[in-house]
Amino acid sequence: MTDAKRWLLPDGVEEILPAEAYKLESLRRQLLDLYESWGYQLVITPLIEFLDSLLVGSSHDLDLHTFKITDQLTGRMMGIRADITPQAARIDAHRLNRDGPVRLCYADNVLHTKPRGIMTSRVPIRIGAELYGHSGVECDIELVCLMHETLNAIAIEDIHIVLGHVGIFRTLVNEARLDAATESALFEAVQRKAYDEIDEVLEASVTDTNLKTMLQQLSRLSGDENTLQEALSVFSNAPDSVKAELQELVAIVEGVKQRIPDIVLCFDLCELRGYEYHTGMVFAAYTPEYGRAVAKGGRYDHIGEVFGRARPASGFDSDLKVLAKLSAKEFQPCQGIIAPNLNDKALHDTIAELRQQGEIVIVNLTDRPLDGGARVEMNCDRQLVSKDGIWKIESL
Repeated sequence: MTDAKRWLLPDGVEEILPAEAYKLESLRRQLLDLYESWGYQLVITPLIEFLDSLLVGSSHDLDLHTFKITDQLTGRMMGIRADITPQAARIDAHRLNRDGPVRLCYADNVLHTKPRGIMTSRVPIRIGAELYGHSGVECDIELVCLMHETLNAIAIEDIHIVLGHVGIFRTLVNEARLDAATESALFEAVQRKAYDEIDEVLEASVTDTNLKTMLQQLSRLSGDENTLQEALSVFSNAPDSVKAELQELVAIVEGVKQRIPDIVLCFDLCELRGYEYHTGMVFAAYTPEYGRAVAKGGRYDHIGEVFGRARPASGFDSDLKVLAKLSAKEFQPCQGIIAPNLNDKALHDTIAELRQQGEIVIVNLTDRPLDGGARVEMNCDRQLVSKDGIWKIESL
């Protein structure tokens, strides 16, 4: 291997240099403080654990994105986490064991076997919030509002929140009594919005004209707030469970708009992201500056059951690296103070006191005065000088 190749990193794996790292850490602290102000408690989950625990109750997609290794102590398969949500659900169900609502948040690295999309990292920093133990729409309203506030707080502009509900598709498919292969084919076609394929599958598999029509129209129900009113009309003769799911969306929209009157809401009722584990409403945030969802979440009520305690659950997360790239906020590190490298107790006491006050004090390890370039690299605009036996700060 040549020396040049020693510096190469795998595709999708990147180093974070000081300026970007400072912005990432500043955003992380700001958002965790925001979540704390809403009552969400920070948890730190294991980076690696036994595979059968890590993937229990999760989706096939998550399995594909999880690195697997062999534990040298036990011989068992282990996985490096590719998502934190299942781990947070386990903490709620198995470790905390509380009866009332539990609010948890996190911000940490995960690892993916391959990028989730073009120009995305394989080592994203997932930041998110999860709410357990409340099945009412109040939970979903809070999380949609918190996700919007997350993006608004860090100056990501022109936010559009898209709402959907996987339960509608699931209910209609169950009513149509489709076999697994047909459901899978329909699911794939709906995900791609391949309307001709959708119609072909339904014509060949669904005999109930009313159900066939509703499934056809469901795949085409996406757009602005008028879409929800259109859906209420389309599904006026639908099963009661579908009507109830639509009324959930109506209540969530009313609650969110009451709290954030100028929020831009859109709808995609055939959005089936996370179909394997989401059980109700799903939501995502978009901005024209980015071609994918910048944050996404939804309800996943059954996940706690595999940990021995089924609890209502809903949450959202995002990649902090993506948020940092899209954020218009400027984070400039504070400029520091240069101190001479002297064996002087008064100087050392002054440096310690300044650091306790939050100042950055950098000791000049050389005996030579620093030139302008060195001061710029060290980001210092002041220096400590001795006058009449007292160390004082002077501007450079």
